[in-house]
Amino acid sequence: MGRGAARSRCPPRLERWLLLLGLCGWTAALRGNDNSEALPESIPSAPGTLPHFMEEPDDAYIIKSNPIVLRCKAMPAMQIFFKCNGEWVHQNEHVSEESMDETTGLKVREVFINVTRQQVEDFHGPEDYWCQCVAWSHLGTSKSRKASVRIAYLRKNFEQDPQGKEVPIEGMIVLHCRPPEGVPAAEVEWLKNEEPIDSNLDENIDTRADHNLIIRQARLSDSGNYTCMAANIVAKRRSMSATVVVYVNGGWSSWTEWSNCNARCGRGWQKRSRTCTNPAPLNGGAFCEGMSVQKITCTSLCPVDGSWEVWSEWSVCSPECEHLRVRECIAPPPRNGGKYCEGVSQESENCTEGLCIQDIETASDIALYSGLGAAVIAVAVLVVGVTLYRRSQSNSLLLNSSMQPDLTVSRTYSGPICLQDPIDKELMTESSLFNPLSDIKVKVQSSFMVSLGVTERAEYHGKAHSGTFPHGNNRAFGTIQARNKATYIQNLSSISTTSELKTTAIFGHLGGRLVVPNTGVSLLIPHGAIPEESSWEIYLAITQKESSLEPEGTDVLLGPEVTCGPSEVAVSTPFALTIPHCAQVNSEHWNIHLKKRTQQGKWEEVMSVEEETTSCYCLLDPYACHILLNSFGTYALIGEPISDCAVRQLKVAVFGCLSCNSLDYNLRVYCMDNTPCAFQEVVSDEKLQGGQLLEEPKLLHFKGNTFSLQISVLDIPPFLWRIKPFTACQEVPFSRVWCSSPKPLHCAFSLERYSPATTQLACKVCVRQVKGHEQVLQIQTSILENERETITFFAHDDSNFPAQMGPKAFKIPYSIRQRICATFDTPNAKGKDWQMLAQKNSINRNLSYFATQSSPSAVILDLWEARHQHDGDLDSLACALEEIGRTHSKISDITETEVEEPDFNYSRQNGL
Repeated sequence: MGRGAARSRCPPRLERWLLLLGLCGWTAALRGNDNSEALPESIPSAPGTLPHFMEEPDDAYIIKSNPIVLRCKAMPAMQIFFKCNGEWVHQNEHVSEESMDETTGLKVREVFINVTRQQVEDFHGPEDYWCQCVAWSHLGTSKSRKASVRIAYLRKNFEQDPQGKEVPIEGMIVLHCRPPEGVPAAEVEWLKNEEPIDSNLDENIDTRADHNLIIRQARLSDSGNYTCMAANIVAKRRSMSATVVVYVNGGWSSWTEWSNCNARCGRGWQKRSRTCTNPAPLNGGAFCEGMSVQKITCTSLCPVDGSWEVWSEWSVCSPECEHLRVRECIAPPPRNGGKYCEGVSQESENCTEGLCIQDIETASDIALYSGLGAAVIAVAVLVVGVTLYRRSQSNSLLLNSSMQPDLTVSRTYSGPICLQDPIDKELMTESSLFNPLSDIKVKVQSSFMVSLGVTERAEYHGKAHSGTFPHGNNRAFGTIQARNKATYIQNLSSISTTSELKTTAIFGHLGGRLVVPNTGVSLLIPHGAIPEESSWEIYLAITQKESSLEPEGTDVLLGPEVTCGPSEVAVSTPFALTIPHCAQVNSEHWNIHLKKRTQQGKWEEVMSVEEETTSCYCLLDPYACHILLNSFGTYALIGEPISDCAVRQLKVAVFGCLSCNSLDYNLRVYCMDNTPCAFQEVVSDEKLQGGQLLEEPKLLHFKGNTFSLQISVLDIPPFLWRIKPFTACQEVPFSRVWCSSPKPLHCAFSLERYSPATTQLACKVCVRQVKGHEQVLQIQTSILENERETITFFAHDDSNFPAQMGPKAFKIPYSIRQRICATFDTPNAKGKDWQMLAQKNSINRNLSYFATQSSPSAVILDLWEARHQHDGDLDSLACALEEIGRTHSKISDITETEVEEPDFNYSRQNGL
């Protein structure tokens, strides 16, 4: 029978008890109305005491499917029954226990009932499921408190998860957490990096406010992952973790002191700087806004060197037979750090022309003066004798200069290298032979250089003659010039429409050098390459239009397309062609090829730079390739990247100019190959547009790793300038940068002034490859042309000497060159041959090419001339020869302890 039926009538035991009390009317009433309450709220009073509850039922929660037990205990109690939700619980569901209170002797009754989950779920009422005890005694009834019974649960999902935050240091952090719905309500606990947070131990943290976590002042140590934990008697739940980052915005340090004016004299600039380290940005904090460097103009007082005034009149003759005169350094006096006058401020001389009459008191004085006079005469005679002896020895050396030099004796010489060779007396009269060395001082310790013509004579100063070629050649030269000019014009016309970067000159047997100004492209024609009694008008040009050479795949055109000619010129020795390139030289990352265009316009490979061949020779320097060739034509360098680490060197330059709108200013950022010719092309174009170079160009290492290039303008003064929307950062795809033609890549940025009064612009231009190298150019300039600083374009300005003919085109005088070749072309037992000369000049590869030449040493020196066209570093050559001399000396000491060559004996006998 269900609990509902049991609750519709009075329990039998209760009914019998009511009959005993004479309350049969109540029983009849209960039986007559099954839907009415089984018992009245009170029973008529009887002698005794009302029941007193010693234990009342408590609120309870049903966990999962486990029933709960409600208990009730009263004294004195004849009977106790539970009423749930207003209905009596059947007596069979009660468990009753009776006892006697030892103190009072009254009866104590305790009753238990079980409440199941199903009972609670089946109840549908306006309030929670509840139960109450009713206890009877002889005096009447008593009711306990109502105890509610609920099903305990905890939902899975939080009503609000905490959200991650980025807050500045000392800012307030508030993390909100609304736990899942549950019965009973869940308790909340916070974890930081999986460790519980105890707000009692840290006054800066409060977790009591509606389950939220509040950190009053954020500290760097408060960065971490925060989790909200909710739990009740049923389960525990974890929220999503919230990452809190406490960041520090960068702050500028104090400005440094202003630097000294960079101009020693006149107008210049000085600067000061500051760093973003007070504090430094941390955890993604913002970098400092504004400029890190400030420049201002300054004017330095020019130093004035002192100068002597005129000498004073001679003083009267003194008793010592001398008179004096003086002068002062006041015409003008030195100012602003200028030099003091050189020389003496006072001088004296005998005023009696040596006839001064003085008393000589003793004979010892006479002896003293006589001895001094004799000593002076003896020293003079000795000096004259030594001078004559040394002069005779020098003449003897020069008369025998063709003999084998002695490499074992070391002496020190200073001064310019001068040629003293009686065979070349006619050439010695030509100042062109000495012009390449007019400003060079060579200090070596090498008897070998002495034997080649390096002497201890003073620096040579000669006046240049208008003629370039040796006497007696003018007539033949003019005749052959007319004969070949028509052929030359026909060949040059084919390239004149495609190139403006070209230079021409007429060359003969003496050779020379052609340079395309400011491009790094040059052509060296050695002495004797063109037959005697012949001359050619040679041209050297760079193709500026789109190259006809189309690299395959990821191959790169590393430098300009260079043409030299005419093609019918036949040379007896290789000429040297220098082509700049933009590759960062590394054989592990690049495979570089030399290609030549055929007469049909197709390109064919000549050689690989690392290839061993006897047809031509390539020497790859960090920024240029020097090629030894036997035929003229059109050549180009192609780079094949063999790894992602292959680097193409790009030069980054920023130009600026005012636009037609007087308030606008245009910035143009160029990324071009790091070759002088590519830069010159940009400079030429910018001159036509009125652009000015704003900062010294910088080098960017662009890797072949498929990542793009980003160009952005940063730190624009916000209240003075603004940049047009969506143009502050531009991105260029990798393929456009890597596989593009040699034409420079450029991005334009348009800036606008708020006021015409703004004439200064300071900003940064950032050029970076994603996940690669980055360069930042600091722009600080005046947009007014008359106030702008001039920045040098080219490191070597060779526009004044595009062509040099004859001896002045070479750094090594021809006579010394002949002796070097005579010394090294013939191998000997001591190893002093051309291979050692090549090794000392860092030529270690493909030596078989030089072995096929009639004079290997001459070709090695031609290559040296091509590599040192700007520096003319004769010191390095002299040191190489000196090192060879030392090596020879060591070999001689080991293998020839007793026998020496006659040539070297002769040198030693002459004091060398």
